[in-house]
Amino acid sequence: MGGYPGSNLPGMGGQPVYNPPVPYQGMISGGMFPKRTIIIRGFVPFGGSRMAINFVVSRSRDIAFHMNPRLNEGLVMSIRCGNQRFKVFVNGQHLFDFFHRMQSFNEIDRLEIDGDVQISYIHF
Repeated sequence: MGGYPGSNLPGMGGQPVYNPPVPYQGMISGGMFPKRTIIIRGFVPFGGSRMAINFVVSRSRDIAFHMNPRLNEGLVMSIRCGNQRFKVFVNGQHLFDFFHRMQSFNEIDRLEIDGDVQISYIHF
């Protein structure tokens, strides 16, 4: 499976997780590293409005990345790790950059998703 048209994302490896329950907690096998991209596809059901995404270091429980978007429709969110920052894309459009809070971003090994959202799939 390749990246989304117009998003400049690399091809993906591994198998997606389909229809995971929310709240979701999943391990990021091998941790985060430059050019690693995580794609989250889902939608907010009628009456819902919040979603939280965290990248966590399991051994210390440190939150290395937190995003709490306010949503009212379907989305495809891509978060790409770089040497100095995460690049966040929503529906193929660059939204913002988030500079790493910690130097050892390769220790980030867990993804957490919570809120009023239904996830179709997560691809690491």
